[in-house]
Amino acid sequence: MSSKHSDIAVVDLFCGVGGLTHGFLLEGFNVIAGIDIDASCRYAYEKNNDARFIQQDIRDVTGDEISKLYPKRSIKVLVGCAPCQPFSTYARKRKRDEKWRMLNEFSRIIDKVKPDVVSMENVPQLKGPRGARIFKRFVKRLENKGYAVWCTIIYCPDYGVPQTRKRLVLFASRFGQLKMIEATHSKDNYSTVMDAIGDLEPIKAGEVSSTDPLHVAARLSPLNLKRIRKTPYGGSWKDWDIKLRLKCHRKKTGHTFSGVYGRMVWEKPGPTITTQCKGLGNGRFGHPKQDRALSIREAALLQTFPLNYELIDPTVDFSIKNIAKHIGNAVPIQLSCAIAKSIKKHLDDYNG
Repeated sequence: MSSKHSDIAVVDLFCGVGGLTHGFLLEGFNVIAGIDIDASCRYAYEKNNDARFIQQDIRDVTGDEISKLYPKRSIKVLVGCAPCQPFSTYARKRKRDEKWRMLNEFSRIIDKVKPDVVSMENVPQLKGPRGARIFKRFVKRLENKGYAVWCTIIYCPDYGVPQTRKRLVLFASRFGQLKMIEATHSKDNYSTVMDAIGDLEPIKAGEVSSTDPLHVAARLSPLNLKRIRKTPYGGSWKDWDIKLRLKCHRKKTGHTFSGVYGRMVWEKPGPTITTQCKGLGNGRFGHPKQDRALSIREAALLQTFPLNYELIDPTVDFSIKNIAKHIGNAVPIQLSCAIAKSIKKHLDDYNG
């Protein structure tokens, strides 16, 4: 980033292990701090990013505390991905989740901090029927504070992410309308599963690589081993014999879950990586050729974390489940870079 941007400072709310922060750092921004309630994110966030990790519940953070993080007379950029799982495809109806309230907390902090630029990345369903009222209220509050607001649904392969993830991206600026940069990829050159994980050594279900502790795949039961072995390239549970199918899949209602227990294919982007990505039955997370689900390293690579991004503290025992959660919750780094480039272009245009 040019010297004329040396006075720009970024704070990342709901930062997790740093997916959004890292994209901004790669694009030359000065990220001051990331804030997250989960203390287990600290190691990866601080190890890979030249930024401070603040472990705190966002509901307890005051606007004054965040305002003091920014250097005086800096252009203040506030970014984040407020957890909104109730609006996602994987939300469970059996218990009402109140994490959508985090969007209100994000709005509260914006009101107090008065950043010059705001960026939010979130689930597309936030703009749909279940989240429309909450989202419209969020946008209206920004507009009433003098921000020009722009948002759209991004198809992540258009920005170099090798998974069919769709995300809502919102920008708000006091300097005028800020839009996403033009797509960097098209169907002719989308990043694929092969591009992301094709060079990794083969491992079996339940095995871990001798050279990479993150290249570890979850164990499979004898029944699930039979199922994955009966799943052809690009196939799913629909290709199994009836006796191998789950009871729910034998019903008409079960036919809507066509992607679960599915294998990826080498030539296309992979599925949306979720916090459940290590499990064979949680999506199309079967390896294209090997009889297992994705390894943790493969999930990280599909989220475009670089190989040298350290996600585990070598001095502490780690659980596959927890690291998978961190990876699934992260903003893909290539998408983060595109968001950062969009803000950089906007500030270049504003500064002339």
